[in-house]
Amino acid sequence: MLSLKGIEAALGSRGFTPRGAFHPGAADAVPALSDGRPAATLVLAGQAGPEMWRRFSSVPPDGRDPLDDWSRRELGAIARKTGASALFPSDGPPYLPFPRWAQRAEAVFVSPIGVLIHPDYGLWHSYRGALTFAERLDLPAPEPRSNPCETCAAKPCLTSCPVDALKHEGYDVPACIGHLERPEGSDCLGLGCRARRACPIGRGYTYEPAQAEFHMAAFLRSCRAG
Repeated sequence: MLSLKGIEAALGSRGFTPRGAFHPGAADAVPALSDGRPAATLVLAGQAGPEMWRRFSSVPPDGRDPLDDWSRRELGAIARKTGASALFPSDGPPYLPFPRWAQRAEAVFVSPIGVLIHPDYGLWHSYRGALTFAERLDLPAPEPRSNPCETCAAKPCLTSCPVDALKHEGYDVPACIGHLERPEGSDCLGLGCRARRACPIGRGYTYEPAQAEFHMAAFLRSCRAG
């Protein structure tokens, strides 16, 4: 019998961090399952901390998007075992509304720099995919959490970018890319976004240097390709 705890255990066994679940409504724009039935439960899978990275990096990467390929393979295996359909942020265009689903599934909030912040993980987390089920699984009541940004007076995330690319008004992508492509951008490129690193929340989940460098290099490639 399917249960949320069993699904979360399956995710954890493959290195994923369970990232909450919810019962979709029409406004959530969750696709039907592969057999055409409506999705009654959606469970998010992601990363927070080093476990997923260590599992992924133990396998020699190949292809243009090795982490996406790895996520598809691992989540796909869980989906087949549990009778779920697997969905991914890279599906598209049009792309699925993962940020909206994240805010339905757990206590995450939009930070001043636009990235979703978690009260424990800070800005050091991501969503790698979702599993959808025809069954309406029993889910725990939402845990009340507060937005840590509301009590952060200094907001160092807004003042730490060397080229002021992250502001309340939006993200200046050309300024960011230009900085990363210059020698002075090696700090952000090798250790991760300086504005992200300035956030005091979730310091224990900060990406390892190799993980940060991998993600920043992938980000730079995607911007160049776009």
